[in-house]
Amino acid sequence: MELRIEPLGRVLPVAPGANLLEVLRSHQIPVSYSCMAGRCGTCRCKVLSGHVLDSGPALGRPLGGQDSYVMACQTVLSGSCTIEIHEPDEVVVHTARTLKATVTAVEALTHDIRRVRLRSAKPLDFSPGQYAQLQFGPGLARPYSMAGLPHDDELEFHVRLVEGGLVSGHVAGVLAVGDAVRVSGPLGSAYLRRKYEGPMLCVAGGTGLAPILSIVRGALESGMANPIHVYAGARSARDVYGLQWLAQLQQRHPQLQVHAVVAAADAGPGQRTGLVTDAIAHDWPRLDGWRAYLCGSPPMVEAASLLARQRGIAPEHLYADAFYASTP
Repeated sequence: MELRIEPLGRVLPVAPGANLLEVLRSHQIPVSYSCMAGRCGTCRCKVLSGHVLDSGPALGRPLGGQDSYVMACQTVLSGSCTIEIHEPDEVVVHTARTLKATVTAVEALTHDIRRVRLRSAKPLDFSPGQYAQLQFGPGLARPYSMAGLPHDDELEFHVRLVEGGLVSGHVAGVLAVGDAVRVSGPLGSAYLRRKYEGPMLCVAGGTGLAPILSIVRGALESGMANPIHVYAGARSARDVYGLQWLAQLQQRHPQLQVHAVVAAADAGPGQRTGLVTDAIAHDWPRLDGWRAYLCGSPPMVEAASLLARQRGIAPEHLYADAFYASTP
C-alpha cells in the first residue's frame, strides 16, 4: 500500500499498521510534532482520501474521507491514502520535555489576573504562541501559554483566577517566590508562522493576550514586516491589561496596529466599546489571504473563527487556542 503526501507530491510505500508520524520522520518528511501523545495538536494533518485508524482515546476508530483531520502521532495506516501536511516552511519541531523551575515573581495585572514568572536552569525551546503544562504540586497542574520568547531570562505566564478554582486559587493565595514548579512542554499548534509575508489578524480575549504577545514579539523580533492587527478584548475596563506593552512595541514597529475593545460601556480613552468580532467586522469587509491567530475563551474563539472564515480566511490559515476551563 502507498501513502501520498501533499503538497510535496511524495509517494511512500508503507506497511499496514505503521504509525503515520514514524513513517513521515523515517523518510525525512518535514512535519511538526511536539508532545507525541495526541494532546497538543502540533502534528495535525488532513486526510484527503483513503482511511486510517485513530489510535488515540477512541482506539481503532476509522477516519477518512475528504477534510478529515488526524494527529499523525496517534494515527495507524490501514490502507493506501493521501494526506496533506503543513507547508514545509512552516514546520516546527520541539520535543516536549519537563523542566524544574523556580518562581521569581507573582504579580497582580488586574483584579483577577496574576503574572507568574519562572526561572529554570535549562531553557524551554518553543515557538511563539505555544503553551506548557505547569505543575505547582500534586494535583495542581494546568496548561498556560508563554507570554515571552524562548531566549528570555524567565518564563512568563498569565493566570486568570477562577472562582473555586483549585489551581488558580493556589496561585493567588499560596504560591510564593522560591517555590518549585514543573514545566512540561511545549504544546500547541497555534504558533507563529514565520515564512508568511501577508497581513496577520491577532485576536486576544482576556489572558489570551499572553500567547498573542508572544506571537507579536516573535514576529517583530525576527524582522517580519507583515502588517499586524491586534484586537484585545476585555469584559470591562478593570479587565484590560497589557496595553502598555503593545504600545511600546507599536512605537518601534509602525506595521503593528492595536485595537482595545471593551464589552461594557466603561471603555477608557482610545478604547472601543463592544465585542472584538464587531470591531473586526466593522474594520474589515474582506480578509482574503490573511492569517489569523485567535486566543481566549471558547465562545470568543469560535465567533472570531466563524467571522474570519466568512471574511475569506481559509480554515487551514486559522490558528486557534481556546482556553477551556478545567474542573476544580
